[in-house]
Amino acid sequence: MPRLARAVLLMLAVALSSCGPPPAPPSPGQSRGSPPDLRGRRVILLPVQQNLGVYGDPDAEIRFTFSDVGREVEWIYEEEVQRMLDRTPSMDARTRGLPISLFRAAEVERIGDPLYGQLRRLAALVEAEGIFIPIEASFEVNETIIDSEPRVRFTAALVDPRTGRVVWYGIEEGGEFAQNDPRALASAVERLAETLFWYMGG
Repeated sequence: MPRLARAVLLMLAVALSSCGPPPAPPSPGQSRGSPPDLRGRRVILLPVQQNLGVYGDPDAEIRFTFSDVGREVEWIYEEEVQRMLDRTPSMDARTRGLPISLFRAAEVERIGDPLYGQLRRLAALVEAEGIFIPIEASFEVNETIIDSEPRVRFTAALVDPRTGRVVWYGIEEGGEFAQNDPRALASAVERLAETLFWYMGG
């Protein structure tokens, strides 16, 4: 075989070996990246994008807990963002129904369009430095724990809207409570807050 052909085949083999599947998202209790100290920063708190069997109001629970534990953050809530969107109806951006399926497919370090464009426009409207996205709230079994009972689980991300970089992405879940027990949701939100506001720990 000619030397050039062998070289081409070698390069092709190397390229194919590096084209494996992208890393999977974290498992419950794991994170990718480290949440920054958010004190003094303007951060949009978006609503839960998908609710899969969680009783109660996840948005209200997150807002209540984050406003308390993360009170030094300048939170920008959905209604404020929506008021600005209502004033600019031609803007292609929204707070609900965002294209978040990319987070379920693999580990994401930087988001692209169309999600990036929407988040960048939302942030520009209210001069936000970060966007917190509760991607999904679910009630399911943690398969990594033997004989585990279903728990409320949150999948969430903190995104830098200027660059599209996923600053932090994680999956947190609460305690073992009945699906309709308010503690099921509350404990999951508390766990999420403990991770996000690590600097508030005793």
